[in-house]
Amino acid sequence: MNKILIVIRREYLRRVNKKSFILLTILLPVLMVGIVAVPIWLGGISSDKQQTVAIVDDTQQYAQAFRDTPDYHFIRTTSPEEQFKSEDNEVEAVICIRPSDRPNMPDVKIYSRQEVQGMLLNTVKQTVNAIVQQKKLEASGVENLEQILADLSQPVDIGTYKWTEDGAQQSSNTGIAMASGFLLTFLIYLFVLSYGSMVMQSVIEEKTGRIVEIMVSSVRPFQLMMGKIIGIMLVGLTQMAVWGVFLALFLSLGGQIKGISGSDIADMFAAVQGLPLAEMGIMFLLMFLGGFLLYASFFAAVGASVNEQEDSSQFVMPVMLVMIFAIYAAMAAMENTNGPLAFWASIFPLTSPVVMMVRLPFGVPLWQELLSLALLFATSVLMVGVGAKIYRIGILMYGKKPSLKEIGKWLRY
Repeated sequence: MNKILIVIRREYLRRVNKKSFILLTILLPVLMVGIVAVPIWLGGISSDKQQTVAIVDDTQQYAQAFRDTPDYHFIRTTSPEEQFKSEDNEVEAVICIRPSDRPNMPDVKIYSRQEVQGMLLNTVKQTVNAIVQQKKLEASGVENLEQILADLSQPVDIGTYKWTEDGAQQSSNTGIAMASGFLLTFLIYLFVLSYGSMVMQSVIEEKTGRIVEIMVSSVRPFQLMMGKIIGIMLVGLTQMAVWGVFLALFLSLGGQIKGISGSDIADMFAAVQGLPLAEMGIMFLLMFLGGFLLYASFFAAVGASVNEQEDSSQFVMPVMLVMIFAIYAAMAAMENTNGPLAFWASIFPLTSPVVMMVRLPFGVPLWQELLSLALLFATSVLMVGVGAKIYRIGILMYGKKPSLKEIGKWLRY
């Protein structure tokens, strides 16, 4: 056990002391916040300069409906659009409205020296469509038709609540529940694959560099494999803990960054607090541990079996396909977390670490959680045993790439 701890310490400190790890752990959350927040903040900043837009309305029915905005100043003119082609002209765009063959449907075109801005296009669409709709309502001859249609299009506000154990009602938010579940799902998917692959790369590097020959002279191959897996797993947990702190800070400052009202923030945090946070945290940790042991054991065995990184693709590809299926199953299960796909994918050990996290915010029976954990850890222990046998022999095998038949022989030794 002492030798395993030595290997764990070596693997952990060797990685967390790297500048690349420190920079990635600190800069990636800041970069993600910038990717999300900065475009929203910049998008809300309006230009100080109003652009002049000319309106040529041959129908004399639409020009008066255009109102100046902080971005556009509309002027009415009878001049043809060709007069505004010059680069020296202060008019940025020209809206030409002419009669068409269809009743109450004008022919609208926008001319500009550059590509027409989406904001201007939307403004013209909304203004013209509102008048066209009004004219069609008047032409129908139905009294108060406009008010009737307005009443029909009025959406119904639907509140979502859930009952607590004492029978009281508590506000809930389906969107936040789905987002929180998928966030945990994506984290497990990301960390299991990335850090599992790191185990394989480490094994291949030590094998090709013949370092492992020296190490196995003082430590058993099983101890070396488990120390490597646990040490790298602790590196992943450290990174997740740091990112969790950044996420909490970002959520606390979200209102100031995004300009969200205080009531919206209060509602959001009330919905988050209504989730089974303790249950989600415990299950996330257990699912990550079980999933990482399962897949890291496989990656360690693959790394011990091959001599070059390129040789591992044929062994890794099936696992990658299973993980991709798991993430797509989780996305499909978000709309119905109690459906057959969600249930079986959250029980099956190869996909349960990913899919179960999507279900947890919506409530999962305790027996399903225990069954999923039992199958996951039983499969992980089995895979650790299988991986240890392959690792024990493959770590000292050099030369040609072993076939599946040869690996099968290793398991029977």
